[in-house]
Amino acid sequence: MAEAPYDSSAEVDKLYDLGERLAEAKDKSQHAGDYLNIIKAAKEGSVKVKQLAAQLIPKFFKYFPSFSQQALDRLIDFCEDDVLGVRVQAIRGLPLLCKENPENLSKIVDVLAQLLLAGENVERDAVHKALMSLLQQDIKTSLTVLFKFIGNADEPSNDEIIREKVLFFIRDKVFPLKSELLKPQEQMERHITDLIKKSLQDVTGAEFIMFMNFLRSLSLFGRNAPVERVQELVEIIEEQADLDAAFIVSDGDHIDRLISCLHMALPLFMRGASSSRFLIYLNKHILPVFDKLPEKRKVDLLKNLAECAPCATPQDSRQLLPPVVQLLRKHMVRRKVDEINFIYIECLLYVFHSLAHKTPNATNSLCGYKIVTGQPSDRLGEDFSEYYKDFSERLRTTEDLTKAMVKKLTQGMSEHNKAMTAAKTDEEKDIIKTKKQNSTIALRTCNNILSMIQPLHSTLPSFIGAEKINLSWKDARNPSAPSTAPVSGSTKRAAANSNDHSTRTLKRGRGGRGVRHQLVGKALEGLYRGGRAARGWGGRGRGRGRGRAFW
Repeated sequence: MAEAPYDSSAEVDKLYDLGERLAEAKDKSQHAGDYLNIIKAAKEGSVKVKQLAAQLIPKFFKYFPSFSQQALDRLIDFCEDDVLGVRVQAIRGLPLLCKENPENLSKIVDVLAQLLLAGENVERDAVHKALMSLLQQDIKTSLTVLFKFIGNADEPSNDEIIREKVLFFIRDKVFPLKSELLKPQEQMERHITDLIKKSLQDVTGAEFIMFMNFLRSLSLFGRNAPVERVQELVEIIEEQADLDAAFIVSDGDHIDRLISCLHMALPLFMRGASSSRFLIYLNKHILPVFDKLPEKRKVDLLKNLAECAPCATPQDSRQLLPPVVQLLRKHMVRRKVDEINFIYIECLLYVFHSLAHKTPNATNSLCGYKIVTGQPSDRLGEDFSEYYKDFSERLRTTEDLTKAMVKKLTQGMSEHNKAMTAAKTDEEKDIIKTKKQNSTIALRTCNNILSMIQPLHSTLPSFIGAEKINLSWKDARNPSAPSTAPVSGSTKRAAANSNDHSTRTLKRGRGGRGVRHQLVGKALEGLYRGGRAARGWGGRGRGRGRGRAFW
């Protein structure tokens, strides 16, 4: 005998009857059998049966705790169904299983995080809404589960695609609503800070920037935060910079990471955090091998050192001055030459003034200046006249070369103005405009050098404080503000930032001010070599080898 065809409508009607009976019952606990039949009917039912069961199971879930595991398992099974409508209905129902049974929340957040892989927009939207509902129910538990997918070096590696999707969700859905979600504020800001700190053991540069931007946006680390909290952010950056590791000149990843992290920490130094660990590392590991560094990294390093120098303590200044003076002697030539690196000299003179301003008598034994502070470190009984003669000669030669460059650039500006008048096309005007911009920035570099050399000619020089010189690459309208790298998206993994350094998704990196000094390089026609270039660094991927380019 042939098997009778399956009548799905009868099964649907049966489920409707069970649902209505449960809805009308005053004491629903007396109808446990009806609820169990709904769960059982859903196992092998048609699409309509599954969709209806996906609505009924969460609706009456709280009344039947003895069937909670069976109900939960069935709804999770629906989330993997072949039919989109079944999956979406089940996803929408999952948060309801947590309202009266909060012990289910961790598991359901875990399931939903994995469902972020959904390819259909309607399904992905349902997952997002379900997760947001659970975040609002229990922000602490939900965040803790989500951050497990980002992981740390002490846990097994998670699937990279899921990790990426979770990071996107946190970035796009959680971070923008921090003021609404993170309540009570101080407690939850501390909790998410701790979660982020654990996750930073293995992230890309873009991810690191994303997390640091978010932390800086929290009230916990806001403008009114005490110095110890600002220092906490610096310590996070120091960890990324790997300041405990030995420096290998050939390790381009490390030098890029160091430069980027130092740049990121600059605004925090301005808020009172200590720059000592960075300066000590530069003094011990980087400046002694400066000439061996890749050319394109030297200017990056010197510009960051220049911006950091005003924040140095007198003790750090005393230790850093000798290698800085040594570099100055190398780049401020004694005899006129065809090539001189003006941007190097601008940076080094600025650092020299900033450090010497805080420990002037340290220049006695380095440059031969006779500065009396009444301390044994004055070393006034020793003869450093040869040092003074050598340093003074280098200052004069550098001054002459700089004045010659100013004259050349000024003449060039006049020629640019004439050419602009004669230009007929927009393309020609744009080219001339760029040349004028190049010359303007180069003139700022040269004028800064002249301003810093002039006070050093005397045997009793005056050292200019940082506030009196606006470095050529900084915004003239706001000379005291540290230049920070604008970022979006997310030092060992990779993604894009607003400076158009593109990388993958979500340990290390920073933006830069590259365009200006590429222009300066052209303006100085070979006399200034260097400038910023788009950087990249391959993270070491501590613990799990997830190395990616930082930028």
